[in-house]
Amino acid sequence: MSTLLNLRRPPYRTYSITQLCREFGATPRALRFYEEQGLLSPARRETARVYSYKDRARLQLILRGRRVGLSIAEIRDILDTYDEEGAPAQDAEALRIHRRRIEQLQAQRQHVDEAIAELTGACEALQNRYPELKDGGTA
Repeated sequence: MSTLLNLRRPPYRTYSITQLCREFGATPRALRFYEEQGLLSPARRETARVYSYKDRARLQLILRGRRVGLSIAEIRDILDTYDEEGAPAQDAEALRIHRRRIEQLQAQRQHVDEAIAELTGACEALQNRYPELKDGGTA
């Protein structure tokens, strides 16, 4: 890594709750919730929360996980694995959890496809029975 890059993002840089909320499009309430859940551990300067570079990286992982539907417990498992066993173990845990989530989403997609097919069939039957409703109008 270049020295210039280190000057831009040194590991000792800190962030306010406002800065992180603005950067990631999160709410202060969400960050406080993640703190309550033990996912973030900001320092305190009087009454203000002060987030470290590590907190910022953890928040990024938390928000990615939430975006793809991971539970708080799953995200905690991934983050705790890094703290306890390091990056390779964290990657293995993330891979296991991600594969399980893919399976869940594929099952959901199958249920959605089945529901769409059933509703499409019902619409066709109703349109055949009541041709005047073909455009969605009322009789």
